[in-house]
Amino acid sequence: MSNNPGKAIAKQPWDAKRVGNLLLNNALFILMFIAIIYIAIRNPNFIKPASLINIIAQTAAYLPVALGVAGCIVLTGTDLSAGRIVGLTACVSASLLQAVGGANKMWPNIGTLPIPVVILIAIVIGAAFGAFNGFFVAKFKLHPFIVTLGTQLIVYTLLLLYVKMGNNNGMAISGLDDSYKNFITGSLFSIAGTPIPNYVWIAVFLTALMWFIWNKTTFGKNMFALGANEEAARVSGVNVIMTTIMVFALAGAMYSITGFIEGARVASNTANTGFNYELDAIAACVIGGVSFVGGIGKIRGIVIGVLLLRLIFIGLNMIGINQDLQYLIKGGIILFACALDMRKYLVKK
Repeated sequence: MSNNPGKAIAKQPWDAKRVGNLLLNNALFILMFIAIIYIAIRNPNFIKPASLINIIAQTAAYLPVALGVAGCIVLTGTDLSAGRIVGLTACVSASLLQAVGGANKMWPNIGTLPIPVVILIAIVIGAAFGAFNGFFVAKFKLHPFIVTLGTQLIVYTLLLLYVKMGNNNGMAISGLDDSYKNFITGSLFSIAGTPIPNYVWIAVFLTALMWFIWNKTTFGKNMFALGANEEAARVSGVNVIMTTIMVFALAGAMYSITGFIEGARVASNTANTGFNYELDAIAACVIGGVSFVGGIGKIRGIVIGVLLLRLIFIGLNMIGINQDLQYLIKGGIILFACALDMRKYLVKK
């Protein structure tokens, strides 16, 4: 008898059924890679350094929202308020960091606040709305879809009211201070003559931070335990209400950082800033393997999901596909990814 227990386990044969399951389980990745190859053939500029850096920058801009939504999905939920929280925090951040003396300055009497103060204000706003969502989900056992749908409408109303305050009168919030623009869209160095914007490094830091929280903290372990089996987690001593509130509050903080970034990246913010960002985030998460079944997900999968979506949508624009069709494609990707995810769950069950 072999001393190596691993050798004692017979390997499954690579029969047609196993190959078919492997292909079907990874069908979305395969189809998207085929699409990427097709786009690169149709337009060789797609794989040039300038294009690739643009894709990385776009990925970094959308990544924090996906990292936030992912935690909600791990708890078998979702968050439909993400995009509106991004919009509100973007407009608040931009309004507080407009250049002094600008003709359209929203709050002329308070000057330009320090960047760390505005970041803190944005995070408090986002985390507060996230905690609000988590409280109603945990305390009243309401489905996250309903709770966050209600919060989405509340936040959008506040956003509509905010952009009409001060001297703004509903106009786009622009005329940003150079310190704000340089902090977000400035660049420390370039590759092949193309600058890498600073918000890419912010996204890298947030990704590393979320990886640490998910994998190295008690909170992260409790989150996955709660998503996998709430009753078992409760019996094991997990504070279900507090963990749920913290997951949604952390998600809200991630949306607010995205809003702070978008305030400078968009540079002309309106009530439509952040519109439908939650769709991109949800699609990226399910593509990256974050399961609606609960308790399943990896940070690297989220990064891959966001990157693949950006590759596809930027590539579609480069080969002249109508931009309006992107909503159809996003919807199809979400449905297909969720169907594959549920199939894997049913097979295991």
